[in-house]
Amino acid sequence: MKSLMLVVLGNTEISTVPGISVAGATPELTKLTPPADAEYLFYERPRIIDAIPVTPEGHPTPAIITKAARELTGFPMMVVRAGTYLAPLVPHVHVSGHVGRDLRKEPALPEFGEIVRLAKLFGEELNKTDFEEIVIGESTPGGTTTAQAVLRALGYDARTSSAAPSNPTDLKERVIAEGFWRAGIEAGDLAERPLEALRQFGDPMIAAVVGISLGFRKNVVLAGGTQMLAVAALLRALGEDTERFMIATTKWVVNDKSATFLKTAREIGVITYAADLDFSKSEFRGLRDYERGYVKEGVGAGGATWLAVKAGFSPKDVSAKVEELYGQLMALQAAGE
Repeated sequence: MKSLMLVVLGNTEISTVPGISVAGATPELTKLTPPADAEYLFYERPRIIDAIPVTPEGHPTPAIITKAARELTGFPMMVVRAGTYLAPLVPHVHVSGHVGRDLRKEPALPEFGEIVRLAKLFGEELNKTDFEEIVIGESTPGGTTTAQAVLRALGYDARTSSAAPSNPTDLKERVIAEGFWRAGIEAGDLAERPLEALRQFGDPMIAAVVGISLGFRKNVVLAGGTQMLAVAALLRALGEDTERFMIATTKWVVNDKSATFLKTAREIGVITYAADLDFSKSEFRGLRDYERGYVKEGVGAGGATWLAVKAGFSPKDVSAKVEELYGQLMALQAAGE
């Protein structure tokens, strides 16, 4: 089966709420994480910032997993700008420059209609190619909170994961509660109005992936963690048959006891795949800490690993390639390049 991987970039103001996202060394730097992730997939290091995106504790972006799987297999990839503060310095498909708003203060995505429409048009063009499936990853700091808000609005009692070992569940709940109060709704009120849930609480990545998935009528692998549950839930609410969709993630998301990944996936009716990557014996602490609950998923890491497995490689092969790439980064850093 001929596959194309997409990496969809999005920003939301929610990522700058202190403590809610660790997809960047500081809340302000989360604004640069999506384009930096995309650039690292094509270059030795990003161009928009002089370092790969890291958590505040220094753990590397999961883009390193996607990059490793791609270097092993050579699968084709396209970057999609769904709505970011800055464009990545790589060739990409531009859908929107609108970022998601703070859902506590106003509707998060008034431009959802435009984003879905343009993304669907792109998906329809991909449908005319000989690709039989698309694998869609994402980079969206703060996106687990917007995803949880959308799921709650649709009636799912879901808890999303986090890139931190200690999921800021209380903070997420407060942010979502403030958003629901502002919008004058309760959980489940928008079950029959899925696009209103997207407008009130979503982010540009969610809107773009929904649009692409509506336009591309073949197999779609939603390559992400709990954020892709919100995409799948919206697609189901819009009448799509969930049988042509799969969510590919990592074992770290599935094993996250603070989230409801498998339970919510079953409720939506979408099958899942969990990449069995293992960095427990890595010589680098930044990678070993993945086994302690740091990072978990992002930039299509689970989906990229799934593509590598389909091509005949094992998760162990991908893990070894990640180790090699991280060693190269450490050497560049030591050399001051």
